[in-house]
Amino acid sequence: MAEHRLKVPLDEEGVRSLKVGDTVWLSGTIYTARDEAHRRLMEENPPWASGLKDGAIYHCGPLVIDLGGTYRLISAGPTTSSRMNSLAPGVMRKYGVRVLIGKGGMDNGVSAALRELGGVYLALAGGAGALAASRLVFKAVHYLDLGMPEAVWILEARELGPMTVAMDSHGGSIYREVKRRAEKRLKELL
Repeated sequence: MAEHRLKVPLDEEGVRSLKVGDTVWLSGTIYTARDEAHRRLMEENPPWASGLKDGAIYHCGPLVIDLGGTYRLISAGPTTSSRMNSLAPGVMRKYGVRVLIGKGGMDNGVSAALRELGGVYLALAGGAGALAASRLVFKAVHYLDLGMPEAVWILEARELGPMTVAMDSHGGSIYREVKRRAEKRLKELL
């Protein structure tokens, strides 16, 4: 297992070199997106979404303070990514997204998209939203009509991490491996 410091935009070769279990620290522009934002991104073609090419989507509904024209993040922990299972592959293909960040893992459809596009799913520990927010700076917001957690927040990440490569572009999945080991151990115990 290796440690990587990456910067957005990400190149395919570099992302394909990541393996399940590697540690990643990410810098550069990232976009938050949850369910409603994914749906709208599939329906629309906003010009600002061109920044998603070779970029990262963070499954996050941040807590943000409005300072009258600018915003400050208070908490920005990951949300459960499986809610985006049906939507993420389409958004990844449409916009050329290379990295998804969240918690809890994603399904085989997302794994197929990661293999096809040369992408990874990075797991960020839940419960550390204030720490994550300390590594993120507000740049812009879109779809604020969806509400604070569902809006797309464009953020500048400064060494966001540590994150674990939980699903890689080779079909590897830390979640599948943990499940396999647990099932094997259960059989041994019975």
